[in-house]
Amino acid sequence: MTGPVLAVDQGTSGTKALVVCPERGVIGTGFAEVRPRSLPGGRAEVDPAQLYDSVVEAGTRALAEAREPVMALGLANQGETVLAWDPATGRPLTDALVWHDRRASSVCAELADDADELRHLTGLPLDPYFAAPKMAWIRRHLTAEGVVTTSDAWLGHRLTGAFVTDAATAGRTQLLDLDRAEWSVRALELYALSGERLPEVVGNAGFVGTTTAFGPEIPLTGLVVDQQAALLAQRITEPGGAKCTYGTGAFLLAHTGDTPRRGDSGLVSCVAWQLGGDTSYCLDGQVYTAASAVRWLTDLGVIKGAADLDAVGGAVPDSGGVTFVPALAGLAAPWWRGDLRGSLTGLGLDTGPGHLVRALCEGLAAQVVELAEAAAVDLGSPLDVLRVDGGLTRSALLMQTQADLLQRPVEVSALPDATALGAGALARVGAQPGLEVVDALPDWKPAAVYEPRVSADEAGERLAGFRRAVATLLQGVRG
Repeated sequence: MTGPVLAVDQGTSGTKALVVCPERGVIGTGFAEVRPRSLPGGRAEVDPAQLYDSVVEAGTRALAEAREPVMALGLANQGETVLAWDPATGRPLTDALVWHDRRASSVCAELADDADELRHLTGLPLDPYFAAPKMAWIRRHLTAEGVVTTSDAWLGHRLTGAFVTDAATAGRTQLLDLDRAEWSVRALELYALSGERLPEVVGNAGFVGTTTAFGPEIPLTGLVVDQQAALLAQRITEPGGAKCTYGTGAFLLAHTGDTPRRGDSGLVSCVAWQLGGDTSYCLDGQVYTAASAVRWLTDLGVIKGAADLDAVGGAVPDSGGVTFVPALAGLAAPWWRGDLRGSLTGLGLDTGPGHLVRALCEGLAAQVVELAEAAAVDLGSPLDVLRVDGGLTRSALLMQTQADLLQRPVEVSALPDATALGAGALARVGAQPGLEVVDALPDWKPAAVYEPRVSADEAGERLAGFRRAVATLLQGVRG
């Protein structure tokens, strides 16, 4: 059985849906906006109804444009966004705590003595970014009713009635035994979640259930967390390669094969995907604010939007001595200091919008370099090339800055919606037993390749300035 599939990427600020045909590529698209609320104290939440409605709206639009039946549905999710809900009715009992919400810091503080054990068990550092602290916080402060899960389990239940989560998403909770890819009794005990009813952990490709939410009956056969979906779509299926997705945040993933790598560089070790009972693993590093930092500059009136980055930043030759650490929601890997705020230093009366734009691009690119270098340490060899995707890859200024500071080629994906395409490939594999995942993936070729244009010495000097600014933040010094 062959034919188009519906691939849905439920993201932080919106849901993108594609109808993907194996011969003709994308034949239908749909988008629906989601509006999370940013609240004082680093809190971020969203009405769960918005998440579900956006899935249905985007999927329905894509199907209407394609005007062809689809044989399967693939669903990608945000990863660490959490809510409580009633499994009998599907009704949400709380708002959804978005992945970058920091309110569970108090839970993590209480578990500080258990941080090393949790990291060894699950591959994840103790941080409110992950799902388990948010789940525990909801149980302590909001409700003891129903079930508390990541958003994918709720969406899957609303769509099909099933109560499952895929191995890659479960690996983002800090409740999954990393080596065995099943729930960890000990981690649940540490988080005081031992009595919870948790979704069944399933592979990333296989029949989950059938939905009529989009009109016709469609089997749900692919489930995956967003960044792993993009890793797959970028055809990084063997150790040695890495990708970075520039979305609301920036996320670098490096494939490590069939063995989890528990390095000490500050990166996360987690499940890449599980297919046919075989588990692949990856290293994962995060920059909490990428496109959201660009939106911040936009809200200040420095630029009119991301499309202005190149024009405004290109009006000046460099950052004019300005250094920007865009830790507007804290520093993630490899520092794991979500309590820190960003810094903007080196300002003068001659500082203009172009300098601020260039400083932002340098700050984002420098954080990605830190992730790439940490991955190289854990892998034991440097990355050959970095494949990139996401909306901010449209900025030639940011991509050139990335290549310059990384001192490696940066290959920009020609696939603008890599996450959805990865979910679609898994849906196809789940619907066609015996199909190899590499045969379900779209052909990969770069839309552009950025080579370094500066010397290693100059790149080193620019990175050193950024690292000094980070060190100042870490030391608690305010300039």
